[in-house]
Amino acid sequence: MPDFDRLWDVLVVGGGNAALCAAIEARRAGASVLVAEHAPRPLRGGNSRHTRNLRALHPAPTEVQTESYLEEEYWDDLLKVTGGRTDEHLARTCIRASQHAPGFLRSCGVVFQPSLSGTLSLSRTNAFFLGGGKALVNALYRTAEALGIEILYDTEVQHIAVQEGFASEAVLSHHGFPQRVRFKAVVASAGGFQANRDWLREYWGEAADNFQIRGTPYAQGRILKDLLGQGVQQVGDPTQFHAVCNDARAPMEDGGLAMRLDCTPFAIVVNRNVERFYDEGEDTWPKRYAIWGRLIAKQPDQQAFAITDSKAERNYLPSVFPPARADSIPELAGMLGLDPAKLERVVDDYNAAVRPGTFRPQVLDDCRTEGLTPPKSHWARRIDTPPFIGHPMRPGITFTFLSVKVNDRARVMMADGRPSANIFASGEIMSGNILGQGYLAGFGMAIGTVFGRIAGEEAARLARN
Repeated sequence: MPDFDRLWDVLVVGGGNAALCAAIEARRAGASVLVAEHAPRPLRGGNSRHTRNLRALHPAPTEVQTESYLEEEYWDDLLKVTGGRTDEHLARTCIRASQHAPGFLRSCGVVFQPSLSGTLSLSRTNAFFLGGGKALVNALYRTAEALGIEILYDTEVQHIAVQEGFASEAVLSHHGFPQRVRFKAVVASAGGFQANRDWLREYWGEAADNFQIRGTPYAQGRILKDLLGQGVQQVGDPTQFHAVCNDARAPMEDGGLAMRLDCTPFAIVVNRNVERFYDEGEDTWPKRYAIWGRLIAKQPDQQAFAITDSKAERNYLPSVFPPARADSIPELAGMLGLDPAKLERVVDDYNAAVRPGTFRPQVLDDCRTEGLTPPKSHWARRIDTPPFIGHPMRPGITFTFLSVKVNDRARVMMADGRPSANIFASGEIMSGNILGQGYLAGFGMAIGTVFGRIAGEEAARLARN
């Protein structure tokens, strides 16, 4: 039984990558550390157990990344996907420190695999975990346990008592029983509110019932709401989230990466009314894949359908659920529940607009449409070679962007503009400082690792002094 009468140096709320990076840094700095993980042990790790890579700056090739990826290119990539909705100082803090993130994770037992090639186009920018997010999480927990960090599973922190910017204790449910924990500093790393459908409905109405939650069902946003209700400054748009196009047949929660569909750049996408609604070939997949979840969320019944043919099938990762296949477009429409005549007309109009070019799946090529609205800017090829293929899609929500505001030392800011006395934050609960909209593949892990380390170091320094 944990010692709930003890005064801990640092309480870390959450059990994913950001939380564990904070806990490990704080412990290595000499602090006593208690981690409260809402999930049971087999489901520990939050969304981190569904991840697979980290976007990291590097000035030269490494064992796991090719060529180089420098600050200005990284910043430019982020600027494009966020449309400028980011705090440049915090973003650059994250980008610069991401260079050291792989080394830190290696020191915690995380193993990286050789750089990848193929459909993901990430060998230069991202470092991939050998064994994926589950292996990452297991390595971090082994390191935490070896360092003497106390870990509580099945433990939901329900309230942090904050008065005039100072947090004194936490009220929690440990295996269903109420407890209190006292601490000198606290790190909030409990994620967003993406699994809280009641909260999502406040912004999206009944559409939220059709959102698939890609990650942990334990991301209820309780501590986020608790802190915002006690004078902590809010940042980020509550309607924004990191979301992708998921297979419509995926589970409603915890489906993870395997449920994502990567076919969009090599297809045309129509909604339930058989209307195209966005340029499928706008940019390379790692920079644009995360816009599609939100786009589909705005469509009728929050559904869309990717239509392609046998020429394209080997250009994207295969889906877990087999796609619909047919010898004609009308037959395919019937299998997907779409109007056959309308889909045939949409495909005919698209085919007529395709202009010849050299198809290059890994880069922005010159295969495009002309006179079509919306256009398809790249990878446009005629859909004319049976079998014709259809993938049904729904929005898959990864995490929300409503956040607590932090400074560059991960200290939570109060509504009056002052930094809190002893409250820090890392991970999804503060990601809205940097991600106002959009997403870059692997950037969530960069934010969690960088600000987890900063939060842990700063919390330990405060507690020990």
